[in-house]
Amino acid sequence: MGGLVHVLAAALGISAILASSAIAFLMIKYVGAAYLIYLGISTLRQSDQESALDDANPTLGQNAFYQGVTTEVLNPKTALFFLAFIPQFVNPTGNIAIQFLLLGSISVSFNTLTDLVVAALAGPIGQQLRASAKLRRRQRQASGGMLIGLGVYVALADAD
Repeated sequence: MGGLVHVLAAALGISAILASSAIAFLMIKYVGAAYLIYLGISTLRQSDQESALDDANPTLGQNAFYQGVTTEVLNPKTALFFLAFIPQFVNPTGNIAIQFLLLGSISVSFNTLTDLVVAALAGPIGQQLRASAKLRRRQRQASGGMLIGLGVYVALADAD
């Protein structure tokens, strides 16, 4: 869904503003970095008890979905990717917006299929995590640390 937001923004020309405005790019970049750091800190602060209750929480999948969409929408490099990649395949004599939407949707569909395969293969790992509080704690520590590290990296990385 986050990728489709970028496809729509590119088709409407909104992503071109992000690409041409250093201030807009940096604003999205820093908000995205702050969100990653927030997710990392939240993950580290989660207790073993909260982690064990996650399996019984019906909103957990919904929260993960919204976190993923937010993270993708706040990734300015996705917008730049679509602006750099899709125009190579657009016929300038046709309806450019429709072509952007179609080609971008195909790209997002392939990315989603890849994500679904990874999620399906992660099932056995999830079973091991549910069975071991120690393993869940280590996973939370590693995930939280990586999210914080990624957020700091995004904030400090030069705009290429």
